[in-house]
Amino acid sequence: MSQDPFRLFNEWYVEELKRSSASIPSACCISSNGLDGYPNARFVSLKEVKNDTFIITGPLRSRKGLEVTQSSKVALTFWWETTQKQIRIQGNATKISDTEATQYFNERAKDSNIISMISEQGTAIENIEVLKKKFTEIEIAYKNKDVMKPKNWGGFAIAPIRIECMEFEKTRFHKRTLFQLEGKNWTTTVLQP
Repeated sequence: MSQDPFRLFNEWYVEELKRSSASIPSACCISSNGLDGYPNARFVSLKEVKNDTFIITGPLRSRKGLEVTQSSKVALTFWWETTQKQIRIQGNATKISDTEATQYFNERAKDSNIISMISEQGTAIENIEVLKKKFTEIEIAYKNKDVMKPKNWGGFAIAPIRIECMEFEKTRFHKRTLFQLEGKNWTTTVLQP
């Protein structure tokens, strides 16, 4: 097993991409400290691993965005069914630059960008048909134009302090390895299943 948690993550991720029929193997659960004091978790899509950080994006005024802005301590959890592997990450999130956010935004599907432009993610709505009508209007208006990134859309780079990698075994003797950042170096500990 690699002693570099980022290399190991990449190896496992590439293996899952090759073998899985899942439409979103980049899906992961991000857990944050809730605005009301309760832990909160939801699934997001990992954009990439860059400069030893895990990048996620979305509306900054959504509950997720507000929670991560308020408390930078977050956790990411990946579960890959095909390869029977789990990765748990704890770390600190910082906002990515507006330039980086624009790059990620422009890589998305146009319909996803229109939704980001018109929707206040997670807020109450009385009639979804109003939002659907607005979507159709914007879709027509931007038929031959790029959708610009809204000001409240951005992302976070999560710098891990702990990464636990677990390979599930039929015998229940799962292989668990904990990587912990101490100073600038990663230590490795084998954990009981």
